[in-house]
Amino acid sequence: MWRYQNTTGHLAGMDLTGFTVEATDGSIGKVDKHSDDVGSAYIVVDTGVWIFGKHVLLPAGTIRSIEIDERKIYVARTKDEIKDSPEFDKDKHAGDLGYHQQVEGYYGTHRA
Repeated sequence: MWRYQNTTGHLAGMDLTGFTVEATDGSIGKVDKHSDDVGSAYIVVDTGVWIFGKHVLLPAGTIRSIEIDERKIYVARTKDEIKDSPEFDKDKHAGDLGYHQQVEGYYGTHRA
């Protein structure tokens, strides 16, 4: 769940900040930050007005593909699945095992 699949088109060190993120049923926002850390790769999406300026954490394993020329990331989840995900915790998202397990448990039960 916490690593980029080989088929996504992700290249190590790639800057994804500002890429538009597309759920299976439409756009959800833009990448605010991301990590390539082994075993803990993710993107944080700023949803803007879509869910009232919240941020969401998406494990790299939810990413279906990255279109570099379009600056878009396609994830294998619906808007509702993302909207209902565990609340983003800016203090715990990087390296907190319990928080990662909570997020992984949620997305693991909502497989596309």
